Amino acid sequence: MQELGRLDDLPLAYRESLGAQNLVPLWPSLRSVLPPGTPARRTQPVMWSYEALRPLLMQAGELTPIEKAERRVLVLANPGHGLEKMQASAAIYLGMQLLLPGEWAPSHKHTPNAVRMIVEGEGAYTTVDGEKCPMSRGDLILTPTGLWHEHGHDGKEPVVWLDVLDLPLVYYTETSYAVEGKEQDVTATRLERNYARGGVVPSPVFSRGSARRYPMLRYPWADARAALLSLAESQPDVEAVQVAYVNPENGSDCQNILGFSALMLRPGETLNLPARSPAMVFHLIEGGAEVAIEASRFALSPADTCCAPGYTPVTLKNRSASEPAFVFVADESPLHKKLGVYEVRA
Repeated sequence: MQELGRLDDLPLAYRESLGAQNLVPLWPSLRSVLPPGTPARRTQPVMWSYEALRPLLMQAGELTPIEKAERRVLVLANPGHGLEKMQASAAIYLGMQLLLPGEWAPSHKHTPNAVRMIVEGEGAYTTVDGEKCPMSRGDLILTPTGLWHEHGHDGKEPVVWLDVLDLPLVYYTETSYAVEGKEQDVTATRLERNYARGGVVPSPVFSRGSARRYPMLRYPWADARAALLSLAESQPDVEAVQVAYVNPENGSDCQNILGFSALMLRPGETLNLPARSPAMVFHLIEGGAEVAIEASRFALSPADTCCAPGYTPVTLKNRSASEPAFVFVADESPLHKKLGVYEVRA
């Protein structure tokens, strides 16, 4: 490939003249913004151990009252982007959030989309757009862009969940902001039961289509787990036992920018995922798994989380020969498909 001219090759007076008019020559940086063959990636393979971070999260509960934090979160930052950027990948933000008994995280809404994957504890809830969504281990709760949401805790033990947001992208486009609000009136609860059976949706007086843009806000882990076990039993030869979290009215991704799914690894199974353009996050719900990403090897225990950069093959292995392992997956696929850059490489 032909070598291009460098910035230092240009006379100082010329460079100063360009700078005075806010101009920059492209050719010295062309290979860095359009590298040959494979994008330049800051996202690194990295794992966050829940056993190691949990004491620090609980200590945050002792050090900072909810009134001084609003959202008490430890951000899972990818060192490839710099810890100050607070991002796991180019478009994914991750955070472990703690809510203690009796606490209430006030109502607000914001432009980034968010989901909550419940990690531990019982008795907490998230109210989204008037719907009260109970929180149990493995449940996925949506708080989409522009919807009011707040968190409360009526139980007796700490509740922790994993926040997954498209905050880095929304922040980069200079569209990230939040609006504070008052406590919501609860108008509905457990609306996900309207979609509890596959292929069956509400159709009052022969009409179809929910008035809600996000008709399902809570995806119970009990239902997703049962679906995975049923799929594994009914299709024993299927390559990957995986289900996607989708809008039950139209089958599209449950949110606009990031995609979410649950994956079951059969006892002793090794699954080789192809190199795809989107970065991926793996969060272990049950069991034990090994994740191989390039030269990195991670042994995941329940509630551990790891990140894989895009354009990189990933190997997942169930460490148990007798029990299945269950993994929650978040990735950037919907964004890449909308941009027309989604790619799978052999």
